[in-house]
Amino acid sequence: MSPPVEVRPSPSGVPGAVADPARLRAEELTFAGAEGTPVNGYLAKPAASAASARPAMIVIHEAGGLGEHIKDVANRFANLGYVALAVDLYTREGGPPPMDDVQALMARLFSMSDETVTGDLAGAADYLRSREECSGRVGCIGFCMGGRYTLLFACASEHLDAAVDCWGGFVDMATPEQRSTPERPTPPLELADRLSCPLLAAIGAEDQNPSPATGEELRARAERSGQKVKVDVYEGAGHAFFADYRPSYRPEPAAKLWGEVVPFLQRHLAGA
Repeated sequence: MSPPVEVRPSPSGVPGAVADPARLRAEELTFAGAEGTPVNGYLAKPAASAASARPAMIVIHEAGGLGEHIKDVANRFANLGYVALAVDLYTREGGPPPMDDVQALMARLFSMSDETVTGDLAGAADYLRSREECSGRVGCIGFCMGGRYTLLFACASEHLDAAVDCWGGFVDMATPEQRSTPERPTPPLELADRLSCPLLAAIGAEDQNPSPATGEELRARAERSGQKVKVDVYEGAGHAFFADYRPSYRPEPAAKLWGEVVPFLQRHLAGA
């Protein structure tokens, strides 16, 4: 068992803020990803024991990697009673790309194999289901690049019981110039009719990647799967409006999103 790490309070006023870190326990760990390769993660859970097993959440980071904001988001889910695992999809890359070099950042993203990433996420889901405190029901939420991978994972496998795609970029193209590449052979949008679990998607009205029009196409395609699908467009918001450490943060749309996510997960993971 990994040694515990300090749980920090959330920034004041953010949606779902953790005010009392003593209520939670967290650890840094590794789990077996694609082909058994170790993948790093941050796991947060309630400190108190429960009368019954808890549902679990996979949290997928933005292009910036598994930073303090994403760990805090995992803490917020743990504060609601989930066992939350924030995955580090840059483990194989040796860490996050340089955020001040957009060209290098995009090159890193486009070089990552969809097959490998979904294998790592399958490993995360399997790991959570193997934990004795978990009920076996697993959801996933991702932001920006993590939103794309959440959608892809929900359409390319049957590992999830609920999925939340927050402004997943490049769901309709592999790169700005190419529909398909060897690393990204099929855009997640084209797989949406294979959705294997309920989906909640969030898009900023001022965003262009994905745009509200792309969101409408996602809704139409995903509904063909027979799963429950909800795609919400948030007025007064662009890309990454939930990221409270960035200038893109918009408090009111972020609070509204949290108000949609919490009951959606409760309904599909906790059975309420």
